[in-house]
Amino acid sequence: MKTEKQKTRKLGIEVKAPAAVCTDRHCPFHGTLGLHGRTFTGKIVTTDYNRTASIMWDRSVYLPKYERYELRRSKVKAHNPDCIGAKVGDMVRIMECRPISKTKSFVVIEKLETKE
Repeated sequence: MKTEKQKTRKLGIEVKAPAAVCTDRHCPFHGTLGLHGRTFTGKIVTTDYNRTASIMWDRSVYLPKYERYELRRSKVKAHNPDCIGAKVGDMVRIMECRPISKTKSFVVIEKLETKE
């Protein structure tokens, strides 16, 4: 039986490629999905859907009237490829891509920390 090692694509940014191999066509490493635009770091809140994860992060917004900062949260849905396989509570880095579905325009590119 012949085992074929799948080639890993380079993304154009410094990211460690996952050790696992997948056959997902929306994977930036093993598929054909191109990346561009913004990059965010956040925590995975839910992974209820098929290869979809909701990522949330905090941001500060300045309020000129009160001369203070207000803490707000941003939440987006991102594609979670099988080779990365991030779970709830993991810190991940996501990057913008073409729209994969109606609500998904980001993909998980790196798992930074795992929940103990």
